[in-house]
Amino acid sequence: MDWFTDGFSAVQQWLFETVVQPLAFASGAGNLLELAYDGTGWLVVGVLQIAVMLLVIGPLQRLWPVESVTDRRAVVVDMIYTLIHRLGLFKLAMFFTFENWLELALGELRVRGMGTFHLDQLWPGVTDGALASFVIYLVVFDFANYWLHRAQHRFNWWWALHSLHHSQRHMTMWTDNRNHLLDDVLRDLIFVVLALAIGVAPGQFVALVAISQLSENFQHANLRVWLGRVGERLWVSPRFHRLHHSVGIGHETAGKGSLGGVNFGVLLPWWDMLFGTANFELRYDATGVRDQVEQGRDYGGGFWAQQILGLKRLLGRG
Repeated sequence: MDWFTDGFSAVQQWLFETVVQPLAFASGAGNLLELAYDGTGWLVVGVLQIAVMLLVIGPLQRLWPVESVTDRRAVVVDMIYTLIHRLGLFKLAMFFTFENWLELALGELRVRGMGTFHLDQLWPGVTDGALASFVIYLVVFDFANYWLHRAQHRFNWWWALHSLHHSQRHMTMWTDNRNHLLDDVLRDLIFVVLALAIGVAPGQFVALVAISQLSENFQHANLRVWLGRVGERLWVSPRFHRLHHSVGIGHETAGKGSLGGVNFGVLLPWWDMLFGTANFELRYDATGVRDQVEQGRDYGGGFWAQQILGLKRLLGRG
């Protein structure tokens, strides 16, 4: 992995020195150079992700689509969500608020003699292998992600926000970031705290987020693809995740009509298999939320409408 990290660092450094740093000094924001450097890294990651989406996942969608996309405006709105998140705008806002406070609190704990815990050091020899360490953190994060995802489907107040993500009737590779911003704030805080608590290095955290996001773009894609009997049980596929978005299946407890669902795994289907929430049926259903499809509930057509209606649902007024 050294060649990739070295190349990434070189691109980040070049972009920072030639574009970002001069702009920071010209605008009188030289005191924010450290933040600007981190933001440059997230920008490079986002550009690489979007390039992979356009050059790899996009052509696959055109080759093997599940359905014809008739609501182009809905896809364009999803693209706006993706650009906000992948080009670092959301991350920048989070740093200026909550994440910066967390970093300051962690620094205070270190001053008081409380060192940083590193989960990967519990296994002798692991710290000598970057790949082994990365895999440990990936599995731990995915386990946490599974239970967080189940919580989004368990509590009415959280579902009021998360249901926006499920309201997309035409899933594409852009749908992953279609979330209420408050929902994203909660998730981001939880995972930043987790990363700090178990000692994930900043570079590892960026890699974990980048790989997870690209995989989720693939899972949400308009793709009639499955990974075979064995592969489906090793990694979450577009078919596996589409069933999670299926009307009346993915967000309801079978036969009860209450909140619940199947296929909550984000990267690994192992947790669904272990905790009895896996559905491996080879089918490609229509996606959406039942009250949206059957009762015409409005989840909003544009970005701001979706955000406002999400807050109204949260307050019980929408």
